Amino acid sequence: MSLLLPLRIVLFYFLLAFTAFAWCLVSLVCAPFMAFRTRYRFVVQNWCRCAVWLAKALIGLRYEVHGAENVPARPCVILAKHQSTWETFFLSAYFEPLTQVLKRELLRVPFFGWAIMLLKPIAIDRDNPKAALRQVAKQGHERLEQGAWVLIFPEGTRVPVGQPGKFSRSGAALAVNASLPVLPIAHNAGMFWPKAGWGKRPGTIQVVIGPPMLAESEGPRAIAELNQRAEDWVNAQVRQLEAQGHPAA
Repeated sequence: MSLLLPLRIVLFYFLLAFTAFAWCLVSLVCAPFMAFRTRYRFVVQNWCRCAVWLAKALIGLRYEVHGAENVPARPCVILAKHQSTWETFFLSAYFEPLTQVLKRELLRVPFFGWAIMLLKPIAIDRDNPKAALRQVAKQGHERLEQGAWVLIFPEGTRVPVGQPGKFSRSGAALAVNASLPVLPIAHNAGMFWPKAGWGKRPGTIQVVIGPPMLAESEGPRAIAELNQRAEDWVNAQVRQLEAQGHPAA
């Protein structure tokens, strides 16, 4: 397996790119005529499941989910650890319909960006953080009212294994203002799919879904407290996963 792994990784990227291009073309033709939830399943969920399956079949990258019983019936704000690309695929397939905060530049990518625009993303300008915060608050609240999960990677970018990232308060603020909880999610995907380079290794990614967390009051202090609580829980879980290879009991 070790001798063939580099070839499998190359094949994985080739098939990932090919399926993305083909699926985006099909989606641009068919998706505009679908309702939003159906469109999400057709454009995103099916292809992301394909991406996760390709990683499993070609690289041997499996996963286990712990805490699935913590997922609330009503969509809320997801605050997830960000270490690799894998969790973007996985979370987009696991929760539906889902909208996420992403860089505005991604919408300019031919075919891929055009297909993403059909899914009501919250595309922010990272060079203008104040405007980005207002946009997340406004559009995020609209998406929640429409029954969509809002995925936020509060660290803002992928953080290498072993380096805890500082959480932005935008997700906690969105949850508090909408009177909804945040759903914290930790994982160790970066141990198998690193942030930098093409290298990957087989193994089992552990995904831990924590209990929903509600603010204890309102206002800036409540937002800061909720954000810190979520950050502490995620970082503690990630440290344990990286040290032991499995979640806490």
